[in-house]
Amino acid sequence: MTTTDPSTLVPLHRLHFDEPGPPRPGELPGGAPAWLVSRYADVRQVLSDPRFGRSQLYAADAPALSDVPDLVNNPDLMFNQDGPDHLRLRRTLRRAFTPRAVARWRPWIAAIVEQLLDRLEDRPQPADIVEEFTLPLPVAVISRLMGLDASARDRMRHWSEHAFSDGSHSGEEVESVLKEFGAFGAELLTERRRAPGDDLISSLVRAADEEGGLPEAQLVSLVCGLVVGGHDSTMTMLGNALLYLLGERPESWPRIGADEEAAGRAADRLIHLVPLGDDRGTARHAAVDTEVGGVVIPAGAVVLADCGAANRDPAVFPRHTRDDLFAPLEAPTLSFGAGAHYCLGAWLARTELQIALHRLSARFPGLRLAEPADAVIWRTGTTSRSPRRLGVRW
Repeated sequence: MTTTDPSTLVPLHRLHFDEPGPPRPGELPGGAPAWLVSRYADVRQVLSDPRFGRSQLYAADAPALSDVPDLVNNPDLMFNQDGPDHLRLRRTLRRAFTPRAVARWRPWIAAIVEQLLDRLEDRPQPADIVEEFTLPLPVAVISRLMGLDASARDRMRHWSEHAFSDGSHSGEEVESVLKEFGAFGAELLTERRRAPGDDLISSLVRAADEEGGLPEAQLVSLVCGLVVGGHDSTMTMLGNALLYLLGERPESWPRIGADEEAAGRAADRLIHLVPLGDDRGTARHAAVDTEVGGVVIPAGAVVLADCGAANRDPAVFPRHTRDDLFAPLEAPTLSFGAGAHYCLGAWLARTELQIALHRLSARFPGLRLAEPADAVIWRTGTTSRSPRRLGVRW
């Protein structure tokens, strides 16, 4: 169970990261040994080198990464597959999330944003920007992409809270919710096979049939991962971005509304510098002895790649531009990972964040927090973290 005291939490843009250094021995949250990797080049190597995989993290004799049966640590999840098994699953989705495909979605994403802003404008002040905007926007986007009905949208947050549990839910509770969620995913696949449409799940079914031989459990996990992952990360990014921009960078807010390209650069910087949660590393398993940054990491070791520290590596990202929201990134961010497991939804998440911030600022150039940033109440219980409520005025 988690022991994190919500009263001690700080905004994620204020998290402290140690100076990146050579790989060194450390430990997993449960106390098992691990190697910690924090420099940009080293983290990128670990995430891109096929000798560092995910599937062996779930071998029978491997140390547990979590004490609850969450979706993230389900061996059937695409993220936890390696080699040909991972590639076959990834091919079923790859074409759906290309920059060209996402560009075709921009008009209707923008239309959803404007509808939500129309509704916000009519709300009494102060209004809760989480309830009115940062949550309903990504839920509406992923629901349209996947053809989900209102009942699924209403349950989405409940599923996410348990799928990404930080250990504050009991194992029995998480297991029960994930069983219900898995049944929903299986039913959705069956329904789209029977009556395909132009939604993402129907495309997944067609691609899976063409690929052939994909285990049904892996397809169900893929669908469930899309449902919760497709909205949780964007909701988290948007809420944390607004807390930072309105609370500490109000001078930047009007420019985001006046210049859509500047809004895109700001979105890139925010994704790069504001993590989704308090976790300090994505885990990999070393298949063989491998040299990383001049240090040999032994076969069988668990490696924690600290993307947050790597994104602040002064050898790659100079300190004098780190806080410049409108400066182009000097190198690709590691916030979406790298290599074979690079996040397929990265371009969609960036597009949503850019459109949301640009249109919100253009409509409400005087938007401001209705209470001090330090008074925010956090949404906890999951591996991601963002404001549970954020009152604003304009």
